[in-house]
Amino acid sequence: MLYDAYEMQRSMLAGASALANFGAGLLQNPANPFAYLGGGAIMGSALEVFAHAAAPRGKPAFGLTKTEIDGREVVVHEEIVLRKPFGQLKRFRREGVEDSPKLLIVAPMSGHYATLLRGTVQRMLPTCEVYITDWRDAKLVPLSDGRFDFDDYVDYIIDFLTEIGPGAHALAVCQPSVPSYVAAAVMSADKHPCTPRTLTLMGGPVDTREAPTAVNLLATDRPHAWFEQNAIATVPMTYPGAGRRVYPGFLQLAGFMSMNLGNHMISHWEMFKHLVQGDGESADSTKRFYDEYRAVCDMTAEFYLQTVELVFQRHALPKGEMLHHGKRVDPGAITDIGILAIEGERDDISGLGQTRAALTLATNLPEEKKRYYMAEKVGHYGIFNGSKWRNRIAPVVEEWIKANG
Repeated sequence: MLYDAYEMQRSMLAGASALANFGAGLLQNPANPFAYLGGGAIMGSALEVFAHAAAPRGKPAFGLTKTEIDGREVVVHEEIVLRKPFGQLKRFRREGVEDSPKLLIVAPMSGHYATLLRGTVQRMLPTCEVYITDWRDAKLVPLSDGRFDFDDYVDYIIDFLTEIGPGAHALAVCQPSVPSYVAAAVMSADKHPCTPRTLTLMGGPVDTREAPTAVNLLATDRPHAWFEQNAIATVPMTYPGAGRRVYPGFLQLAGFMSMNLGNHMISHWEMFKHLVQGDGESADSTKRFYDEYRAVCDMTAEFYLQTVELVFQRHALPKGEMLHHGKRVDPGAITDIGILAIEGERDDISGLGQTRAALTLATNLPEEKKRYYMAEKVGHYGIFNGSKWRNRIAPVVEEWIKANG
């Protein structure tokens, strides 16, 4: 009933958004005399803000068609090199550029599409041949394609690294830090030829007992059954994945929005003022952010519930209790992967020390293969997007890849 109610509300808001958008265009049209009345600009701006907030959103495009290398413009082509039911491996091929480090960016499966990391990909393109895990919206995957759980996530990472080939590097942002670390340990134990040379973990919940945040406390204050009863819904019949049990993207978005509701309200108020003042460029900047932020997708119930249990409630990895297909995962098997742990000083999703724990767990990894970087005055989103990522954090990643290449 929850998902059906949401779909009905979404359809109603889509119609209201279209009407508001039409009204805004009418009131802001220079040929309309009413646009010059005292309240015309204010009413038109208010309608435009509402229309943008209520508009339905699908999967955004990366839209990365070029990059700059050594002062020259290089054309970039998006290619899908491996398709699997719940995700695909996407490559950003730079025309005429060879022999660069191969970098797999592991995107979160946490309600947002991989395009949330567009800025991460864009910044690494000049120096690396970039691949990314492009996860599918679970409501679009038919039940006939089976289930997708934590072990499957790890398997996908291993399969993607195998497809890329030996000598690749991996970078995991936020939630996939744990399955990426597990994949690295499993591949190391198996002496897999495609084990990554480096593994960069950025703002990941490796050990959520360190500096627990509101997100961590939510998971520990409630029993596992609460999440199964309150966070899981069934995909309606209007989608290819009808009947699949999922954690809906709209619930994930509602949770994130409520954590910083004041900031989101201020952002929309600022957008409104920019529109009234005729500053469309500043308003468009806010719009672009929310176009990405509000584009959400579902994840399978089994993966979500296992992540809550293993990562946030049982702390299975740091306690040495993590299993992969029934076999214990041994972080001590990691002996030659350069691990870089990056944390943001103001991260309110993964607290300080949670990602750094990955270095402590790798007991047999030489100290020269470990590095920690704490980005001062940087929040969770700023670790992998924005000017601080581009100017301060990305150079650290590039240096680490070069040092272990």
